[in-house]
Amino acid sequence: MRPKNNFYLLKELLKLCEISVSNKVDNTVKVVSAADLEKSKKNYISAFFNPKYIDLLKKTKASIIIMNKKFLKYLPKGKIPLLSEYPEIDFAKVLNFFYPNSYFSKIDYESLSIDKIKEKYKKINFGLNFYVEKNVSIGKNVFIGNNVTIKKDCIIGNNVIIGCNVVIENSIIHDDVHICDGSIIGKKGFGFKFLNNKCVRIPHFGKVIINKGCEIGANCVIDRGSVRNTVIGENTFMDNFVQIAHNVVIGKKCILASQVGIAGSTFIGDNVVIGGQAGISGHLVIGNNVKIGGKSGVIKNIADGQMVMGYPATSFKEFVKKNK
Repeated sequence: MRPKNNFYLLKELLKLCEISVSNKVDNTVKVVSAADLEKSKKNYISAFFNPKYIDLLKKTKASIIIMNKKFLKYLPKGKIPLLSEYPEIDFAKVLNFFYPNSYFSKIDYESLSIDKIKEKYKKINFGLNFYVEKNVSIGKNVFIGNNVTIKKDCIIGNNVIIGCNVVIENSIIHDDVHICDGSIIGKKGFGFKFLNNKCVRIPHFGKVIINKGCEIGANCVIDRGSVRNTVIGENTFMDNFVQIAHNVVIGKKCILASQVGIAGSTFIGDNVVIGGQAGISGHLVIGNNVKIGGKSGVIKNIADGQMVMGYPATSFKEFVKKNK
């Protein structure tokens, strides 16, 4: 619960979150919220624990940064460091404090009855046994199949087709999207850390944004973002059994074949083709017009226009030479 003055003093917040830092903290510093480096504003608390995001650290508007002392040299002037041995875990504690209901999805038992849903969405074609919570927006010419669940605050655009046994939560689905049977959109991501045999769960409060003209195959799973949104670009097509982890951003006109898995916070450019059963590690940047062969394992960034294959993924020419 937020205090009446809508902010916390930094020392008070650290105490409430059970966080100890190795440097002195000014008790007059105010904290209004927490977010990642990119989305933070003045009087926000954020964290830095991955050298890949030095550029974001330099540009962040966050006032307070939880970090390891070995990265102090990268901290811009005017920012307040909180020196921590485990900055990612301490930041998770802060996020869980500000977003206490973000990890587990709950059912809204005060949702509309089926009769009221039909009355509210008269121009929607529903199948049997559907469930729509309150504060959902659904556009025109939408088809919703059997046994579909759409949870609160979701936005569904025009001309959207949703197959049977689909679950949608924490999502914005734009026009002309087709989601095939059995897919789950907007579930929490796979995020946790262990410290002293205790699990600290990473909260997820971002959304899934599926842009215009996409197709999501059967039995796909797209996780909501943790501290920012998971985004699927316009006219991107996914085959069946594709897994997209939290914070992933996929560009326009990409094609992902069956059983592709993309780990968290990876950026995929435009016009990328990924073959079946390929896996892409987290926190990578895959450029535009890249082609990744089936069953490849990508563990480093790929520049624009490259064609790679194998594990670890190398240029297609090198792969062919090694496997003659």
